[in-house]
Amino acid sequence: MTNEQIERRLKELKKLGYIVPNMKILKSRVQLDGIKASGDINSAVLDYVVSKVEIGMSTEEIDDMVFAKTKELGGIPGTLNYEGFPKSSCTSINDQICHGVPSKKDILKDGDIVNIDITTIYNGYYSDSSRMVMVGNVKEETKKLVQVAKECIEVGLNEVKPWGFLGDMGHAVNEHAKKNGFSVVREVGGHGVGFAMHEDPFVSYVSKKGTEMVMVPGMVFTIEPMINMGTCRIRMDRQNGWTIYTKDGLPSAQWEVTVAVTEDGYEILA
Repeated sequence: MTNEQIERRLKELKKLGYIVPNMKILKSRVQLDGIKASGDINSAVLDYVVSKVEIGMSTEEIDDMVFAKTKELGGIPGTLNYEGFPKSSCTSINDQICHGVPSKKDILKDGDIVNIDITTIYNGYYSDSSRMVMVGNVKEETKKLVQVAKECIEVGLNEVKPWGFLGDMGHAVNEHAKKNGFSVVREVGGHGVGFAMHEDPFVSYVSKKGTEMVMVPGMVFTIEPMINMGTCRIRMDRQNGWTIYTKDGLPSAQWEVTVAVTEDGYEILA
């Protein structure tokens, strides 16, 4: 479809009461290729870092690798100094849901799980993705949590279709997590990305079918549901102002991809 055709259809849908994206956040093929180039670096950095994680390593050592490898590949670590965030990655261990701040004091132990979340800027384009790492001998229930969190990405991707609803994707993710005995964080979700680290729309994973924003070719957003072993309730680290924990102290797991809506489905960019 041409931009004119898309804009005309969006106006029609808006009149019917649907939530539609602003044309400004839709990306052209050239811009999608720019985000994909950034995403290739992001993925390469994660591949490298994940292969190096081991028992006894500090999360600051992980962050140092992220910074060095990103720079080596020509990118810029997007989280470094973003709204005051002091590091090049978020490293969230066990009951840390997200935004864990790398530290010399946080040492990975046998049985830990850690999410490594990075954003790369390359030629002005942003990409964002994360991986889970299981360190040493992880409990079976925790392994299941990590696996189900990864499955939630696939379940979500199956619902990414042009002119469908973000709510369909969120609903599918939530149902899969609940079916396996887990809960989904409500307050923190995915987001648009590409021209900046955070763009519209906010992406919920506890939504209902037929709700939320209409997915339109050229829209780019992250799928990154945060899956908790216990309650979905959260608490904020008041000392650093960044890290979010599970309220009950049980583990949380998350994977993340950057995805573009296409004319016939989706394309993973990072």
